[in-house]
Formats: sequence, structure tokens, C-alpha cells
Amino acid sequence: MLNSNLSCTLMYMLFLFTGICIVVMGVSGAGKSTIGVMLAEVINGRFLDADDYHSQSNKDKMKNGIPLSEEDRIPWLETLRDALRVSLGKGETVVLGCSALQKHYRDILRCGDANYIPGSNVCNIKFVLLSVGAEVLSARLEKRAAEGKHFMPPKLLQSQIDLLQIDDESEGILKVDASLEPHHTLKSVQALLSSYLPSIPVHLNGSV
Repeated sequence: MLNSNLSCTLMYMLFLFTGICIVVMGVSGAGKSTIGVMLAEVINGRFLDADDYHSQSNKDKMKNGIPLSEEDRIPWLETLRDALRVSLGKGETVVLGCSALQKHYRDILRCGDANYIPGSNVCNIKFVLLSVGAEVLSARLEKRAAEGKHFMPPKLLQSQIDLLQIDDESEGILKVDASLEPHHTLKSVQALLSSYLPSIPVHLNGSV
């Protein structure tokens, strides 16, 4: 078994040569885009919004209040995986805002790291869950819908909450209370990343 210092050194070398992706995940209304954009700016990275990679048919279904099926989601996730593989292959630092609700969805995204071995815990794609209570989520979605800012209707929220699967601790998903103001949430994310991933460049601590 590798000792902790050697393990950190190897992970740092991987990050240097193949880049890293932080996936800001959660249900609709959790703040993935807001926090993702802020985090990307702080760590000198590039933000990708998974919603931009949905097919028009997927967007139309959600706009009409129809939950996506596995047949809808898998090609979307595979497109995201391919985009991550290109970015990480260039050594980029990427923040992806994506629901990533199920473990097998996250496993597809993890394969965006060309060095990832399925089932292992060593991967340059890390997940941060934005945890928010149902009442706060509902209020956010109602406000967003009234402003016409998103194609996702509030009535699909429960279907996402029901789908969320985060009970496997071996995944190492970091969890942050995102019910507060965005700058508070960002600080919590930064603190967790600095503690959990001490081997990556120091700009994760917030210095730019």
C-alpha cells in the first residue's frame, strides 16, 4: 500500500500532466452554475455548464415537464465525458456544473480522465455536492421560472430529489451546505477542496 506522502505526490503529478476537473453537482436549483462560475474564477479554471450539452429534444422534454429517461441522459453524459477528456488531456483545470445524480452517471464522467481505472479511488475528476433543503430549492426554482431564466420547471424537482444517490462513501463525494448566500458556499467549497486535495496547486486556497 502507498504511504500518504507518496500517494499525494503521485496525484499531484497526475494533476500537473493531465489537468483536473471539479464537478459541482446537485439537483436543480442547488446553485451549480452560480457556484461553479465563482469557483472557476477563483482557481483560474474554465467553467462548463452541463445544461449547454443537452440535446434540443432533452431541453424540450424538460421544458414540458417530462423527466428525462436513461436513453436521454446517457448520450448527454457521454458527450460531457468526451469534453472532459479533451480538456484534461490538455492539462486544463475545469469546473463542471452537472446534476450527476446517480453513481453510474458519475462513473461515466470519471472516464473523462484517461488514466482512471473503474472502481479505483484515484481520479482527476472530483465531485462536490451542493446540499440544499427542498423548501429552499422550490423557492429558488419558482423565482427562476418567474424570471424565465431556465428551461427546467419546478415540478420536476421531486423527480431529481428521488433520483439523487449519494450513499456510497467510497466515492469520496464532498458535501457542502449550499442553502446560504453564494459567497458563503464558495468559501466552504474552497475549504473542503484545500483540505481534501492538498496536493493540487495552492490557488485552490483562493489566492489568484
